[in-house]
Amino acid sequence: MDVMPLLLLVAGSAAVAAAGRRVPVPVPLLLVAVGLVVSYLPGVPDYTLDPHIVLPLLLPPLLYTAASDSSYLDLRAQTRPVALLSVGYVLFATFIVGCAAYLIVPGLPLTAALVLGAVVAPPDAVAATAVARRVGLPSRITTILQGESLVNDATAITAFKVALAAAVGEGATWAGGIGEFLIAAVGGVGVGLVLMVPLHWLRTHLREALLQNTLSLLIPFVAYAVAEQVYASGVLAVVVVALYLGHRAWEVDFATRLQEEAVWKMVAFVLESAVFALIGLQLPVVLKGLGEYEGVEAARYALALFLVVAVTRFVWVYPATFLPRLSARVRAREGDLSWKGPFVIGWAGMRGVVSLAIAFSIPLTVHGGAPFPERNLILFLTFTTVIGTLVVQGVSLPPLIRLLKFPAHDVQAETLAEANAQAQASRAAEQRLDDLLTDERNALPGPLADRLRTVLERRRNAVWERLGQVNPVTGETVDDTYRRLSREMISAERDVFVRLRDGRYIDDEMLRTLLRRLDLEEAAAYRETT
Repeated sequence: MDVMPLLLLVAGSAAVAAAGRRVPVPVPLLLVAVGLVVSYLPGVPDYTLDPHIVLPLLLPPLLYTAASDSSYLDLRAQTRPVALLSVGYVLFATFIVGCAAYLIVPGLPLTAALVLGAVVAPPDAVAATAVARRVGLPSRITTILQGESLVNDATAITAFKVALAAAVGEGATWAGGIGEFLIAAVGGVGVGLVLMVPLHWLRTHLREALLQNTLSLLIPFVAYAVAEQVYASGVLAVVVVALYLGHRAWEVDFATRLQEEAVWKMVAFVLESAVFALIGLQLPVVLKGLGEYEGVEAARYALALFLVVAVTRFVWVYPATFLPRLSARVRAREGDLSWKGPFVIGWAGMRGVVSLAIAFSIPLTVHGGAPFPERNLILFLTFTTVIGTLVVQGVSLPPLIRLLKFPAHDVQAETLAEANAQAQASRAAEQRLDDLLTDERNALPGPLADRLRTVLERRRNAVWERLGQVNPVTGETVDDTYRRLSREMISAERDVFVRLRDGRYIDDEMLRTLLRRLDLEEAAAYRETT
């Protein structure tokens, strides 16, 4: 097996993503654009999306990291809008877009059109998370978009299977489709519920951070594979497990959390970069199979379908947002709601790699050996819809959010809440220390006991100091200056250790031990605030 194309894809997409952090263009769009250009360079191999790789190997870790970073409590508070989007909207879009495609494209059978509708119905988890993270949406809108993107793939894949069965002549019925959806949904959630507790128990009972993180990397694949083996939704199984483990991550030791955060950040960066680059690299593959359709004719179909997809989302979002508010109980619980939030949710429906992967899984033939009707055109329309939503909506979303002028985060209030929480925790820790020191088994020399109290006081005061004045010369708070000086001192120690190793006064093993100790101290002294 030639691994060079894979290495080039990973290295190239990572390099573009790293460079994209220094330019104003959103990184996902830059990756897609570079992929489009690179796909026509001489010597670049065809990167055809294989659904047998994307769905079981790329989708689970991307869903896992997105769900782990989500808030179970916030998602629970937004259950109604998330369910209406992730289930109701996907089914609505499948039907409306399918019927529109049937009317737009002459000769396209309704069953094949509904397959296309199911393929382009779900906004993509990777695209939604990447853009929401970049533009700084209000927390409620971000929660809704993330929750939708975590669940809607399960709905779309099930709808696709039902529509595909009808298209290839397997006699699918509405009753059968509803039954299959319920089995997939209930089964996926059930598998997640069954797996989440033993997996969490195993995580908390493994004593080495290395083993715990190895398990962490395996969990999304295990959950997905087990669910798919029993014909349930692997997507929902991964999401349920990830939400539970993320919600209870505090029960895992600190070394695992530190290592796990770094590992999953790296995994998410590599996979997201490769996924967006892969989207752009599909252009030659899609155009090569377009066949008898002329460029102008195919472009007209693509534009019409993109407009239908964009409008359909607004047609669903506004009634789904405001009709439930006819209930006085809903209005009392959710408070005032302007038109701005639903507008952003309607405009943020970017499609992505999952739609392309599903489209590529359409078989070449139906029963009897006849070619699948307009398969190549469906691939092309899926590709143009994905590109259109990423480019048009992805590029315009940040300025749109700035134009709508959503209320900014109240940094002062957030810092005050953090300070109050830290003060309560510090009082509990101080009381616990006093209780422990009364036991002769815990006797400590005075300086060491004072050092514990000093560290505790430093942690308590650090947040309050952010509310105070800044240094008029440097613009730093006292907390910022403390961290900077601490890092300078640690850097000086590190330089001495390296010099001693180079002079053969200590060996490399001792150097690694000393450097790890400094790294932990630096991690304790420095807290990332962005």
